Amino acid sequence: MGEQVVAIVGAGIVGLAIGRELARRRPADRIVVLEKEDRVAVHQTGHNSGVVHAGIYYPPGSLKATLCARGRSLLRDYCAERELPYDECGKLVIAVDDEEMPRLEALRARAGTNAVPGLRRVDRAEIREIEPFAEGIAALYSPHTAITDFRRVAESFATDLTESGGEVRLSCAVDRISPTAAGIELATGEEVLRADRVVICAGLHADTVAGLAGAEAGPRIVPFRGEYMNVVAAKADMVRGLVYPVPDPRYPFLGVHFTRRVSGTVEVGPNAVLAFAREGYRRGDFSLRDLADTVRWPGFRRMARQHWRTGIEEMYGSLSVAAYMRRAQRYIPEIGATDVVRGGSGVRAQALDADGALVDDFRIDRLGRVTAVRNAPSPAATSSLAIAEYVVDVIEGENTTAR
Repeated sequence: MGEQVVAIVGAGIVGLAIGRELARRRPADRIVVLEKEDRVAVHQTGHNSGVVHAGIYYPPGSLKATLCARGRSLLRDYCAERELPYDECGKLVIAVDDEEMPRLEALRARAGTNAVPGLRRVDRAEIREIEPFAEGIAALYSPHTAITDFRRVAESFATDLTESGGEVRLSCAVDRISPTAAGIELATGEEVLRADRVVICAGLHADTVAGLAGAEAGPRIVPFRGEYMNVVAAKADMVRGLVYPVPDPRYPFLGVHFTRRVSGTVEVGPNAVLAFAREGYRRGDFSLRDLADTVRWPGFRRMARQHWRTGIEEMYGSLSVAAYMRRAQRYIPEIGATDVVRGGSGVRAQALDADGALVDDFRIDRLGRVTAVRNAPSPAATSSLAIAEYVVDVIEGENTTAR
């Protein structure tokens, strides 16, 4: 068949993992990753909390459940081989009152179906043994939930790709994708790349880039900013690993939690507030075009009518450190508003269907010669190597489950 050119749009951790897998399985092909920024892993990957998820939350049989389990195992081995940080610090998912117990039990059943390794229920005394400053009446303990540095992992994927003969072209924003008789043309300013196949991993711009390739409008990406607090050094040792609330099943967000980083610092967060720009990392960031795209989407209006009260609560927590920390203090009471400083933030590319439903599972669409990753929120970083296997199987025709 000869050399084929496969172009990947987006150099986040998923795009780079796919590029690496293609180079590994199709060494005769030319693999080119196009990234609009001047370095890799700038957006969701670079603002990730670093948690390697064990698969507690995801509906059995979903892509998230399947690919998270496989991806965690692959990532653990990869980090060991490359001497990248990987710390199985463990996670507690804590119920603080009787009302949360049914949800905790449902979560335990789901995690059991997903074969989450080592998961067990612990009581109040065991909570204190694992996290001496934590409060709760019961919890699920996941000893193999880990932390890493996903930016460094993504950079290592990029190195693997280039050492295999692939290319990572930076500062190359794709503004046109056009089918031709021979394949597909991708325009990046004045330059045109001719490819046989294209994979779109554009994260916060997944819908607009997929639209260039002729994809349907939905799901639309709605950006949610997640803001973090940093625990002051004097109290950082009060958190040994990860302390999470029981999540609200109405939302794909996990709630404000305590996260130890591989650097030794501890973060609290993130919350989830609507961002007024796709890359709106600060409260003052505003893009009229991005906001108009959000508001015009009928799914957003339907979601807003249903969940406006929650949206107001999240905005209040964004403005008030005291309000933000009141939620977190339910789990570790001794870390309050005076024990944190505002930290960084990330923006989650949340896919939203036209009916107002927040898309929870990974969504990967086939558009002829184009494969589009339309929704890849957490645990996409954990699952990245498994997502790469899945997408390459789609490209090679071995996987027909993608739409």
